[in-house]
Parts: sequence; structure tokens; C-alpha cells
Amino acid sequence: MSQEVFELVQGMDLKSIETQIALQCAPLISGLKVSNLLIISAEDEALVRVILRRSGISFFRLLRTGEKVTFLLFRKNPLEAYLKQQEVEAMLAEAGYAELSLGNILSTFQKRYAHYMSAGGRFPHEMGLLLGYPAEDVRGFVENEGKNFLYSGYWKVYADKERKLRLFEKYEYAKENLIQLLHYGLKMTEIIEICGSTAA
Repeated sequence: MSQEVFELVQGMDLKSIETQIALQCAPLISGLKVSNLLIISAEDEALVRVILRRSGISFFRLLRTGEKVTFLLFRKNPLEAYLKQQEVEAMLAEAGYAELSLGNILSTFQKRYAHYMSAGGRFPHEMGLLLGYPAEDVRGFVENEGKNFLYSGYWKVYADKERKLRLFEKYEYAKENLIQLLHYGLKMTEIIEICGSTAA
């Protein structure tokens, strides 16, 4: 993040739901990524639903604890297309997913994630697939138990490092762009609409 944008962030209300959406989900909003996690204060859940209503961005609640809510935000068609890739389907099947429709995948993952967060045990690595990470990096992470990576950025990279570095730079640029737009007074609903029309 550039010094200029870093200073803008320091002057913003970091608890603001619009700021949190920009910081956590800029690659998705900008059309660079099929999905992002959004972890927010439980009291802001209704506000997220209002902001995303009719935005073209879907949301699925993965977990609610006393204080926090974890959402998966995604663009439905791009995420479904990604999950239908041969290697991704094979990895989901290996992970025990019998029904590979998006609804069934989300429902099964939600149960596994909630169980992991409450009881521990095996982390559901298929989260990387739901987040649209490259299949080769998800497989590399699982096979190497999170070690021996080439680079650690938005995820741990196990192949094609240079291309991933360029992608991470685009993600950072998207985050900076959204922060600047909020600083200039645009609402998140307006930003999503602008980004949606340019990404379409």
C-alpha cells in the first residue's frame, strides 16, 4: 500500500463497514477475483445485507459467533465457472464433496468450517478453492502442509510465481483505488455499481 493511501486509511473509521469491505474485498469488487471472505462485527450484519442487495455480489454466511460474522462474498457465475474446472472438481471430490452444485458445496463447507472453528481438527483446505485460489497452489499447500512455498501473499504460491506476483499487485492497486474512492465521498453501493459496470 502506498504511503499516501496508508495515510488515508489511518484517517478513516476502520470500524466502518464500508472501510472493511474495501480493505477485505477490493479484488472481488473490482472484478479481479471471484470471491473474498468478509469478517465483520456481528452488529454490522444487517448493514452488509443492505449494501450488497441488488449489487450483483452474492453473500453466504459461513459462521456467526457472539461478536463476529464471517461471510463468503462472491460473484455467482464466475465462481460457478471456476468450481467447474476439471482440477477443481477433482479436488473437491477428493475432499469428500459428492454434490458439486454451488449450493451443496457451500452448505457442506459451512458445516465443516463451523465444526473446525468450534471443535478444531482438520482445517477444510477446500476454502482455498471457494476463494478462487489457483488449484495448483491449493494442492501445493495441502501436499506441503503449508511449507516450501515460493511466495506468501494473498495466499501461499507453489507455482507460476511471477504471474501471481503481478496478480497480487493488481489486488493491492484495487484496494488503494477503493480506499481513495471512499475518501472522496463515494458510498460503497456506488463503488460496487461503478466497478460492476466496468467489470461486465
